[in-house]
Amino acid sequence: MRHLLRQRRVWAALLATMLMMLGLQTTAGAQPERATRAAAAQTLTWTAGDDITKYVSAPTTAVAGTATIVFENSVATGNTMGMPHTLTFATSDPEFNSDVELNILANPNDAQGGLHTAEVTLTPGRYFYHCTIPGHGQMQGILVVTEGTGEDTTAPETSVDVTGTQNSQGQYVGSASVAIAASDPGGSGVDRVEYALGDDGAWLPYTTPVVVDQVGAHKVRYRASDKAGNVAAEKSVEFTVVAPPTDDTTAPETSATVSGEKNPEGNYLDMATVTVSASDTGSGVNTIEYAVDSGAWQAYSGPVMVHQLGTHTVRYRATDKAGNVAADKSVTFTVVAPPTQDTTPPVTGVTVGGTRNSDGAYVGNAKVTVSAADEGGSGVAGIEYSLDAGPYLAYGGPVVVDRAGTHTVAYRASDKAGNTSQPRTVSFTVVAGGGVPAPNCPEFDERLTVIVGTVDSGVPNRVTNNRCRINELIEDEKEWTSHALFLKHVKTVLDKLFKEGVVDEREYDTITEAAEESGIGKPGQTEGYRTIFDGTAGSLAKWEQVGGGSFGLNGDGSITSGTTSDGLGMLWFPQRKYGDFSLKLQWRDDAPGTGNANSGVFVRFPWVHGNPEEPRPEWAAIKYGHEVQVFDRPDGDLYKTGSIYGFDRVGLAGAGVTQKGTWNDYEIQVVDQHYSVYRNGVLINEFDNIGGQDFYPPRSDDPGTDGRRFASGYVGLQVHSTTDVVSYRDIRIKELP
Repeated sequence: MRHLLRQRRVWAALLATMLMMLGLQTTAGAQPERATRAAAAQTLTWTAGDDITKYVSAPTTAVAGTATIVFENSVATGNTMGMPHTLTFATSDPEFNSDVELNILANPNDAQGGLHTAEVTLTPGRYFYHCTIPGHGQMQGILVVTEGTGEDTTAPETSVDVTGTQNSQGQYVGSASVAIAASDPGGSGVDRVEYALGDDGAWLPYTTPVVVDQVGAHKVRYRASDKAGNVAAEKSVEFTVVAPPTDDTTAPETSATVSGEKNPEGNYLDMATVTVSASDTGSGVNTIEYAVDSGAWQAYSGPVMVHQLGTHTVRYRATDKAGNVAADKSVTFTVVAPPTQDTTPPVTGVTVGGTRNSDGAYVGNAKVTVSAADEGGSGVAGIEYSLDAGPYLAYGGPVVVDRAGTHTVAYRASDKAGNTSQPRTVSFTVVAGGGVPAPNCPEFDERLTVIVGTVDSGVPNRVTNNRCRINELIEDEKEWTSHALFLKHVKTVLDKLFKEGVVDEREYDTITEAAEESGIGKPGQTEGYRTIFDGTAGSLAKWEQVGGGSFGLNGDGSITSGTTSDGLGMLWFPQRKYGDFSLKLQWRDDAPGTGNANSGVFVRFPWVHGNPEEPRPEWAAIKYGHEVQVFDRPDGDLYKTGSIYGFDRVGLAGAGVTQKGTWNDYEIQVVDQHYSVYRNGVLINEFDNIGGQDFYPPRSDDPGTDGRRFASGYVGLQVHSTTDVVSYRDIRIKELP
């Protein structure tokens, strides 16, 4: 909806009035004259203009304490269109501070001329701010607040305390506990304390006293840094740990294991990992050491990885706290280079054969032959193909396509090393002729899987031996007089398909279960839908385009937005108003390149012409109806597919991103003021349209308690532009009791 917000100034004033009623207003008593306000410790200024993707300027840092917030959205700051903006501090996200409730609405035409101020008290941490007007989702940022009011240039002060039982020589018996303390006289506050063992040990975060129980001399280094970035000079403390008196004379027990990927000869490919372990039931293990080949002994702190090719011997030993040293042990192994891996996918090719007419179309049928060769050396494992965006199937020989129309075959191949080539496609047109009549299918249904009613079986919607797809033979859109009669029909269809080898036993049972679950034929469950767009020019002529843009009719019976002209508009069905209803249709993301679909289905809006409060016909649906969003981008607008735009948001977790070029079933049910949105048979949103939610100003002749509570209205499809392309087909509607 990002293009919808460029309004006339009179609309901006009405919008400001409504948002003020909803609580989106400046602090009470705020005045534009800065000189009349009591001086605060600091002034933080935000400005806005015509851009709806970002504020013109905004602060990034502040200090804790009182502050004057200034928000200006005026001609002086670049707003030449009278567009309203808000500055809102979020309070519901646990990642950010929630102690400042700020909601300022400003536009150049308000009583303050777009300049508003408010007094707040900031605490250390982060505040998330944004614009709450739909479509302004990227006008946002983070304000970082630090402690203190002055610049901290003083590093923290640190100290250490070593405790434990000491002998007469001052050595710690058994263990020593090292406690580190830090304070920050500069005022910004201690940010972190770190310590390191020995001269070469890595710095680690300090949280609790460090216990050192290894016998020997030790050195602990420590330091601290504050929130202003000042780092204290490194300090250290040294001490010795000795073992308690013991009569332990038994050396530790040791063992080692070697792990890694092996070849058939038992050699390790590219790397071997040696893990050493030791145990001591007496005084306890003090140290473990290892040496690779003829190298020097080294302290063991974790698994040893040996990469060098060749045969190696790793020696190991352990010492306990009483000074007993275990006898040296060793493991021997060989590391070899891994075989050259095949990382190159197969190369594929395709030819299309058949009799062609003067237009290049294939008469009667086209025969598609796919080939593949693997230059990586592992060999071709298999070839797959997909007909008209259907599921990928194993390719066993030339594919004969004899169904009239434009077709696309995608193909790919995999090798025995697991590499799969990128799909490639070939498109062609088949026309009737050559003695091959068009298939006499009961219905037209090219969805990817077999869907009975709204229940998706997951079984591929294959072309059967009579050239009709499984979905078309099931006839779930026919009005059945009983559920038992429908199930009997499905069984007859599946028995024949099973005998012909089109479906297997598992798929037979899965489709049967979907038919039983669908409830088709039960009282109140019969389809009874009226088709209001069937893919023909005569059907499309009953619809009317208003506003910008257009929808174009395709040869496959679908319509596509933005095909002949650009702009924002709507294709609506003026033949009849609907109260409670179920609307079904299919849509597909056909945005060019890497773009994504952006459209919507409008419901329950009034007659679009002759409205004195809204002379633009396409805006009657936007202001006074509801838009059920179709928007599959992972970024951009916060309202994703299934959202009731401006009122009930569905994010990516609820909607997900639909694969481009794939048809989706959409069902919108409206009963009283309860909206239910289904995509591919799955309920992805429910919304209750209650009073007090309205974003747009109410109509004077509205029969409900707010501007959106119409009990009936018309339906329509939105077009955004020639880049936000969506296709629709098979539009049906049923009035509900």
